[in-house]
Amino acid sequence: MKIQIALDRMEIEEAIDLAKKVEDSVDWIEVGTSLIKEFGVLSVKEIKNAFPSKTVVADIKTIDNARYEFEMCFDAGADVATVMGVSPLVTIDACMEVANRYNRQVMIDLLNTSAAQKQALMKYKDAIFCDHVSKDEQEEAGSQNQGTKREPLFDDPAIQVAAAGGISLDSIGKLREKLNPAVAIIGSAITKADNPAEAAAKFKQICVQEEKLV
Repeated sequence: MKIQIALDRMEIEEAIDLAKKVEDSVDWIEVGTSLIKEFGVLSVKEIKNAFPSKTVVADIKTIDNARYEFEMCFDAGADVATVMGVSPLVTIDACMEVANRYNRQVMIDLLNTSAAQKQALMKYKDAIFCDHVSKDEQEEAGSQNQGTKREPLFDDPAIQVAAAGGISLDSIGKLREKLNPAVAIIGSAITKADNPAEAAAKFKQICVQEEKLV
């Protein structure tokens, strides 16, 4: 299980400094939606320049204008870009085409998708599917410790799944047991920790231990 650090609600330099503290324990670095909205794709470019050997995810959350947005992210150095699963399928088709042309990947965010929509998305075998508990659900609705409540999304074990939202040191073991994602997307449990490097190392240690047990 790879660890993706989500960098949100901070300046670009602050994001780079934080990522440097945890880079030994994380596999993917996410340029969060708030960073991209505030600073544009310059944030993607700067973080990729700082971490050329890391997989950089542009959490652009595309829902329309797919070719332009995905080309912009990939030209800035992103290895993965995100599209909302509630988008029209023609939008996701365009994302997949651009990603294939650039030899990059698409992550489909399943936030608020229905069972029927998830079924329709099954045709995108090369995509990564993100089981996402939103920030508002966690903070406004008070849905805490979401890592223990997830269930498998698809019957096909070949489909890559990521999980985001409410993942903590207490819940990541259950997350692997129930969902077994290829990627665990972790934000505030690392970025807001008193010692982010120590927190990231603890997550990595759990993942390595779990890997040995599988």
